[in-house]
Amino acid sequence: MKKIILPLSLLFQISSYAQVENEFVDFSKIKKVLKKDGLDEEARIKLEKEKEKKAQKVKEMQSKYNLPVRSEFWDFATELWLVKNAPVLKWDIKKPDYGVNEYFSKFLNKYGHFGVKFRVLYTESPNVTHMALPSSENQFTFLISVPFIRTMDLTKAEISLLMFEDYLRIKNEYFIKKIEDKSLMDFFGTNYYGKKLDKEILKKVLAKYDEVIWDKGFEVSEQYTVTKSMESYLRNDLELWNRYMDLLSKIQTLVKTNILYKGYNKIYPSPELQIKWLSPKKEIL
Repeated sequence: MKKIILPLSLLFQISSYAQVENEFVDFSKIKKVLKKDGLDEEARIKLEKEKEKKAQKVKEMQSKYNLPVRSEFWDFATELWLVKNAPVLKWDIKKPDYGVNEYFSKFLNKYGHFGVKFRVLYTESPNVTHMALPSSENQFTFLISVPFIRTMDLTKAEISLLMFEDYLRIKNEYFIKKIEDKSLMDFFGTNYYGKKLDKEILKKVLAKYDEVIWDKGFEVSEQYTVTKSMESYLRNDLELWNRYMDLLSKIQTLVKTNILYKGYNKIYPSPELQIKWLSPKKEIL
């Protein structure tokens, strides 16, 4: 068999042609692929943004159904109770200032209670003589009866002393503890989106507000703690201490002689006991 020998020049031509064939790339096809990939990526990013936008809208809508957490709930409940009882209390009608706001602010600062925010609502009802209502931390709502102020001829110092008692009751959470139960604790901070709001819990809270404010008030042990706290604050200020003792005597006389205030001892037991707790013990010889 004879070998076929090709000329060197022909081999070079064949090799060069094969190289060109192997290296040839169809750039028009690549451009189409790249363009398609770019459009797909752009579409994917756009779709993701749309999904995020929809999710945010749903989240914002659902957040409207968030119930207050414990620290925020008491402002909410107190406002509900005030609105419900506005026709009786008439706290929303403009009344004299009595100079209490400025005096009580200085009173609080004097005894180390700084940064306290409060509002005083004067009522036309003799049935709520004075009361602090639950609010957010370091914010307080005080009810003061104008008929009570007039009947007792109370000064701004005396009103402030009563408010300070009420302030201590709220700080000790005496009011809140009479209302909170497991169902309310479970209620705090929940979300009722897609569910029916359990209005019975709110009705129950308002009913307990009524019970504390109108009917049952505070326990003897709670009153004792508040009274002894007042003593620790005031004992070294002879002027305020004497005013406080005189105030308790005035209230004691009022509840014994004025039928409108016969229920006072039921809410705050009682001026007579307070005077006894604060009076020096007589030595038995």
